[in-house]
Amino acid sequence: MSEPTQPSAQPHFWEKSLPADIDWNAPLIPSPMPELMENAAKKYAGRPAIDFMDRIYTFSQVAELVNRAAKGLQAQGVKKGSRVGLMLPNCPAMVISYYAVLRAGGTVVNFNPLYAEDQIREQIEDSECETMITLDMPMIYGKAAKMLGNTGLKKIVTVTMAEQLPFPKSLLYRLLRRSSIAQIPSDSRHISFKSLIANDGRPAAVEIDPHEDIAVLQYTGGTTGQPKGAMLTHANLTNNVQQATYFFPETNFGEEVMMGVLPIFHVFAMTVVMNFSVHAGAKMILLPRFELETALKIIHKKRPTFFPAVPTIYIAINNHPDVAAKKYDLTSMKYCLAGGDTLPRDVQEKFESLSGCRLLEGYGLSETSPVALCNPPTGTSRAGSLGLPTPGTIVEITDVENPSTVLPQGETGEICITGPQVMRGYWKREEETASALLDGRFHTGDVGYIDADGYTFLIDRLKEVIIAGGYNIYPRHVEEAIYRHPAVEEVTVAGIEDKYRQQTVKAYVKLRAGQSLDAEGLSAFLKDKLSPIEMPKEIEFRDELPKTLIGKLSKKELVAEEAAKHDKTASS
Repeated sequence: MSEPTQPSAQPHFWEKSLPADIDWNAPLIPSPMPELMENAAKKYAGRPAIDFMDRIYTFSQVAELVNRAAKGLQAQGVKKGSRVGLMLPNCPAMVISYYAVLRAGGTVVNFNPLYAEDQIREQIEDSECETMITLDMPMIYGKAAKMLGNTGLKKIVTVTMAEQLPFPKSLLYRLLRRSSIAQIPSDSRHISFKSLIANDGRPAAVEIDPHEDIAVLQYTGGTTGQPKGAMLTHANLTNNVQQATYFFPETNFGEEVMMGVLPIFHVFAMTVVMNFSVHAGAKMILLPRFELETALKIIHKKRPTFFPAVPTIYIAINNHPDVAAKKYDLTSMKYCLAGGDTLPRDVQEKFESLSGCRLLEGYGLSETSPVALCNPPTGTSRAGSLGLPTPGTIVEITDVENPSTVLPQGETGEICITGPQVMRGYWKREEETASALLDGRFHTGDVGYIDADGYTFLIDRLKEVIIAGGYNIYPRHVEEAIYRHPAVEEVTVAGIEDKYRQQTVKAYVKLRAGQSLDAEGLSAFLKDKLSPIEMPKEIEFRDELPKTLIGKLSKKELVAEEAAKHDKTASS
């Protein structure tokens, strides 16, 4: 486990690049996660905490519901260390349930509501989750219900969407969306959220050791194999919230408005949208899913000041004709933070010109709670870089072949992170924990380098590097070159099997609306931008490219398609 970083006797070389208002040695005080909500309720009691479909919940109201839900969970047998699954979209119940589980002494296990049944089953069994809180929509509840009796899952708490909406939306939902409301059995295995919170709101006190007790099991995406649960302690999460706050020194506590389009079950939004907002007393505008028109109308009307998102969301905004026509006013936003995927430079520049807002690239992983690096908003934002280490975070580059060897500044290798936000390890996976936390450093699996000023640059994912004829080809470098073509909206580059070179480069391209381009034209454009070995040997144009639920471009489906094609050819 990573202990809080002590003040450094000798300044790290990246400290010279931090602006004067960011101190790398700023104090980090770990605490139990429930204290974030308790403190917010005291400081910002009457301030709006959540805006959900125009229904406003104040911090004091949310804190009271958290305590009621916590007592209800304890009455259902949740105790210290119990794993409780949350399979919910962005809604008030997601925030309330998250903090209620922690207040009751339990451990949150985040579930993606769009997971297939097999994925849900595997995660329930791996995490030993006995209770699930989910929505009463058939497509979500139905999957959880199938796990009762077939896994270790014993109880389901059902949240009703209509009860979270303002009048008359709540009434209209019940009348017009009857097919979207699941029929819940009346038995001891099912508890309504309404009955769960029907108590005096005085849960039993639970003693929490921030350094030892696991707050969240955050499962990694599983694109490189079996998903693993990163054990994030209360200290990991409270430290990371403070680190993120230090990096935004112009935050006006009790006044900011957070745009919450990213799903909170994902680690990026969990910390940067939800936990940051609670800590800073910011109002969260929660959207159950990202819809471009809806998001733009909300930004125009409700004036958010913070907007974390993935690059594809910024791409969508850039390409909306009404944004360029200034139909939507985006000028309320002070800071926009891109994470979850690499941010193409032209996307960053165009968004900043349209919004007048600084779009900053950051970097983190489930295993780092997740924030580890970020471009400083009040200092120099270096285009194309992941930024500088957050307070108390040490970033090093190690040799890919000899991971215990730290490389000199400027050399390329695996990005490694040490700091108080680094996970305790992987749940029930000692060997993989030992490999990932070798020599006390978290080995990210990403390839990059650190420049003379301490900015870290990502070259590519170690497991996504294409090896063709003995040469390493980095998909991100090829993608960046393709993004420079004005007709290209989105691109994903992956390695596909090749009879002679083992692998070769294939580009999947989505064009901007109204644009035309063929493979020959794109290849000609790339001729002076890529070496012959990097040049895509295949280019496929598609109307849409696969994405994860948070909107990150996903290679997994494309690689699987190519593997299936290869297997079919080989067997014929």
